Amino acid sequence: MQKMQNVNYSYWELDQYFKSFDLIVIGSGIVGLSTAISFREKNKKAQILVLEKGVLPSGASTKNAGFACFGSPTELLDDLKNMNEKNVWETVLMRWKGLEILRKRLGDKNLDFKPWGGYELFDSEREYEFCLENLDMLNRKISATLHLKNTYSDFKKNITQFKGIKGVILNRHEGQINTGNMMQNLISLAQEKHIRILNGISISAIHDESKQVKLQSDAGTFTAKKVVVATNGFAKQLLDVKDVKPARAQVLITKPIKNLKLKGTFHYHKGYYYFRNINDRILFGGGRNLEPETETTTEIALNENIQKNLDILLKEMILPGVKYEVEHRWSGIMGVGNEKKPIIEFVSKNVLAAVRMGGMGVAIGSLVGEIAAKKIKQS
Repeated sequence: MQKMQNVNYSYWELDQYFKSFDLIVIGSGIVGLSTAISFREKNKKAQILVLEKGVLPSGASTKNAGFACFGSPTELLDDLKNMNEKNVWETVLMRWKGLEILRKRLGDKNLDFKPWGGYELFDSEREYEFCLENLDMLNRKISATLHLKNTYSDFKKNITQFKGIKGVILNRHEGQINTGNMMQNLISLAQEKHIRILNGISISAIHDESKQVKLQSDAGTFTAKKVVVATNGFAKQLLDVKDVKPARAQVLITKPIKNLKLKGTFHYHKGYYYFRNINDRILFGGGRNLEPETETTTEIALNENIQKNLDILLKEMILPGVKYEVEHRWSGIMGVGNEKKPIIEFVSKNVLAAVRMGGMGVAIGSLVGEIAAKKIKQS
């Protein structure tokens, strides 16, 4: 008697999830869901599936600080020194357009968007003066690129709340969002648009067979006409792409602080540190520049040395003399490279990479998804 194959999927499950799809997106973060939603908006009858290896998006989409930003002065000046100028301003424009798409798609109320401005803190007089000398140039470029007036200005109000800070520059067009709200609303919108999402699916190999793509996983083989890989910092686990590597971010959040007056988003040390208010708490992250080799990893874990460094800065610089307790700590994985402009390109005939958000996924992710969906449709 022939031994029966041990298969645990029903007819219904095979019909819903293991048929051939028009598009499969790997990664259910902001880029992955934005790609699927944008593709659906132009392809009403397409069969679309999103695959995610984690219970929640595994990289940075639900683990970031929720900054709706497009570049602090020191970040932009550093980029202009190390990158092609045209690419710098094109990337800034992409971030701004991405934020516009996100806000229009979900609504400011659903995002809990707060236009409270962004502040860059300086503990170096020399660096502060250098930025002030370049503010007019940056404002002209931002005006020409984004049509925003007087974006950056010297913030001359009382800054004594931060110990050791010599100066502050304001970006009045920066805001903040609740990324938990963002992701929940993106998931709900995708489901409303009949986009299937499967969590707990780890893809081990991608085979582009010219007329279809087969994805091997621990749950079985998935098949699609086109595939978008939107795994950002995890990209090299599946694709041979250049100039993209993981960057782990360390984060902590305090318990609610009585009479907390701090409001807005704050950048420090070329954006390697960042903090903000959220529900009477301080969310504080960064410090990967202290151990760049250690933090170039996809391992989601806490770095004790960097967390201790965050503790010191929180106590001595951000909240000197304030009583508080740290309630929770976590880490997330970003995708970075020598170039900050995202990679949105085909790596084979039917497989497209949409990766390398450069730590700006909240801002740029919706536009990257829109571009990826357009390229897939046109291919």
